[in-house]
Amino acid sequence: MPAHIKDQLQKEISVLEHELAHELPAEIKKAVAMGDLSENAEYHMAKQRQEFVNARLGQLKRRMAELSLVNLANIPHDKAGFGSTVVVYDTQKNEEIVYRLVTSEESDVAKGLISTTSPIGRGIVGKRVGDVASIVTPNGKRELEILKLTTIHDEASARESAETTQQ
Repeated sequence: MPAHIKDQLQKEISVLEHELAHELPAEIKKAVAMGDLSENAEYHMAKQRQEFVNARLGQLKRRMAELSLVNLANIPHDKAGFGSTVVVYDTQKNEEIVYRLVTSEESDVAKGLISTTSPIGRGIVGKRVGDVASIVTPNGKRELEILKLTTIHDEASARESAETTQQ
């Protein structure tokens, strides 16, 4: 997992844990001191926020656990997978497009960063050069031919070679 994604998730977890342990109990205590809880909007809002923060913390911790299980050794060397850069030919648009397969936290379609869990990402994962991915998107069916593939392993080898050359 990219370190900046781990840091981003951990930062959000820390903020929410602080809110849950310190800020929300103070808000609830203050609201309880106002009296009748059945018509106390501040109390109900604080309790709702507490439920939301608990749920979000659970999601973030599960995602951290999932991402920590990513084993780069299990990513194929000859097929598109997490970290791959793929040049595809879109037959409907009649153009070449470059995509990089990333985690959902990193995805940014405008920059060509496509989540492996998105329809396009799922269609490309497991494909080799020359394969055609048929992808159903909200805008209709698309055919993407894989023209060039650079896996995460290829990029790591290229970086190592460049570092060796510089020394």
